[in-house]
Amino acid sequence: MHIFRLVIFLVVGLFSFAANAALDIEITGGGAQQTPIAVVPFGNNKSVKHDMAKIISDDLYRSGLFRSLNTQGMANWPANVSEIKYAEWAALQAQAVVVGNITPLPGGKFKASYQLVDVFKQQLLAAGDETFKAKHVRLAAHKIADVVYGKLTGHPGAFASRIAYVKKLGARHYLYIADSDGYNPQALVNSSEPVISPAWSPDGSKMAYVSFEKKKPIVFVHTLKTGFRKIVANYKGNNSAPAWSPDGNKLAIVLTYGANSQIFTINATGGGLKRIARSRGIDTEPVFSPDGDWIYFTSDRGGRPQIYKTRATGGGRVSRVTFNGAYNVSPHFSADGKMLTYIRNDDGQFKVAVQDLASGQVQLLSAGSQDESPSFSPNGRVVLYATKKGSRSSLASVSIDGRVRQSLSAAQGDVRESAWGPMLK
Repeated sequence: MHIFRLVIFLVVGLFSFAANAALDIEITGGGAQQTPIAVVPFGNNKSVKHDMAKIISDDLYRSGLFRSLNTQGMANWPANVSEIKYAEWAALQAQAVVVGNITPLPGGKFKASYQLVDVFKQQLLAAGDETFKAKHVRLAAHKIADVVYGKLTGHPGAFASRIAYVKKLGARHYLYIADSDGYNPQALVNSSEPVISPAWSPDGSKMAYVSFEKKKPIVFVHTLKTGFRKIVANYKGNNSAPAWSPDGNKLAIVLTYGANSQIFTINATGGGLKRIARSRGIDTEPVFSPDGDWIYFTSDRGGRPQIYKTRATGGGRVSRVTFNGAYNVSPHFSADGKMLTYIRNDDGQFKVAVQDLASGQVQLLSAGSQDESPSFSPNGRVVLYATKKGSRSSLASVSIDGRVRQSLSAAQGDVRESAWGPMLK
């Protein structure tokens, strides 16, 4: 049962350990109208390790909203707007074209200048520069893809972000972070004991998680840049389900502190323990609202698992949030606070749901039967979650309109406990 997964837990995990390992991504469905777009190989693209145009094109394709056109047969590869021969690109049925050029700079840096044009209107839609170190070429390309996505859809992109996930490979348990497309995986934790519940700090600099390495669940906070980690919750009983406050100063956690699982807050550095709500049942899976005023959580206080909310300061009235369905767990907010995603038991099938908090309208998004751990992309347009196909666990994502689905699988190991981080600076 999902509500008890932090107390009675069987962990499974994620990708291969190779430095260049990436998820195999399968995309199904698409937007109501996919925009044909050509991303031309950038001028001087051999000066950097990765093909920036391909990364941008792949990002746009993965969104399901764009149809990436093959430019290999084109005689003209423009590096700037003045070199574009619009008739040639119109003949290719391209509605938009991205061109660019890479310039080496002193100190081992590079500058990628890019332009986005509307082919039919022969109009410049966006232009800019990304300056980056050689090792950050993929991040620079993701940032350009975000600009293109934003200009053509009217919504911010989220390619320049990272995901976290847990992998079990053999007898080892790993906590990984990776780019949003699965590249550049880095193992934060490599343990013989389970690791669960990764949670990004609001600025993306730290990761809270639960480790069983001391033969009981305790909460760590891991600083990504330095690798330093600290135990912040090791109270009597189980310590689980960390969730950051929007200002990054506090964590909501779940303790079996002399009773059933109950919700507390602590300082992000440890200490300052404060009880938030009381129940004779199980309270678990807390999450702060983006404004920091509320904590939403899963509870069976009404007899069946549902999502409730209470003031983040504690001691206030507890009110129920979910009413459709007999089983709703694992809440997670969109960044703007307008939507809540969670897992619903739909006739014995555990599926991803999204609820509009203003209207109360709920939509079931996923097609699996054992889905869990949903989290929104930073732009609120996609939900990442863990799922199971046969005996294999993997990651999947779905757009909030349910049209575009991605399956993110690994060559080795099983995947669970996904979390989408904030945008990278």
